[in-house]
Amino acid sequence: MNKDLNKKIFGSVNVGERGQVVIPADIRKSLNIKAGDKLIVISKPNMISLIPTDTFDEFLTQATELSKKIKK
Repeated sequence: MNKDLNKKIFGSVNVGERGQVVIPADIRKSLNIKAGDKLIVISKPNMISLIPTDTFDEFLTQATELSKKIKK
């Protein structure tokens, strides 16, 4: 994992009139997020998380495999 991801705060963003935000360049570079990439949006109380779809897919695949092993 990129050492830059150990940072907790990457800056602040403004929400535009249409609800859009710009992800700071540091975190985009650290996570290799490029224009056109798709992100999963997850909400918890007072928090929004953005997860690259390929990372989320990998997580689901691993969780499914673990679940199958546990059931056996």
